[in-house]
Amino acid sequence: MLRSHLEDYIYELYKSIGVMNPTDLDIKFIASKLGVNITYKQKAFRFDDEIILVKGTESEEWMEFGHEICHFLRHYGNQLDMHPLFIDLQEYQANYFAYHFCVPTFMLDRLFNYTLSDIMNLFNVGYEFASKRLDMYKNKIYSRVLLNGHARIGVIKHW
Repeated sequence: MLRSHLEDYIYELYKSIGVMNPTDLDIKFIASKLGVNITYKQKAFRFDDEIILVKGTESEEWMEFGHEICHFLRHYGNQLDMHPLFIDLQEYQANYFAYHFCVPTFMLDRLFNYTLSDIMNLFNVGYEFASKRLDMYKNKIYSRVLLNGHARIGVIKHW
């Protein structure tokens, strides 16, 4: 299946640090490979090469890490100095990134006959997170099928 730029980015990132299976998705391992220090405070954020997470369940920490690692990898500047709309954009991007980082498309592509519960357990994410990620994944598959179908219809010659 064709991947988006973000899906390619995450695939290449994970490949470069040896993360190729859901069992490899570990905060401490990934953080160390990316040169990130993890600490815990009352509010999650990123500062230089440090990601601060709120102590929670493994699943909550993993989903928050997916959000914060986007800021570390793809965003520059201090949000305290940014226009509110630009902050909103960065937060939207980090949320979207987290879905693909925590439940990577290239790993979903290898699964067959899975349930929402399987995704929650395999990728260590919560119900709503897994549900939204599966919707995103299925919509991508359906739109690809529709686009391919329309492409074939477009080449039919008229009588």
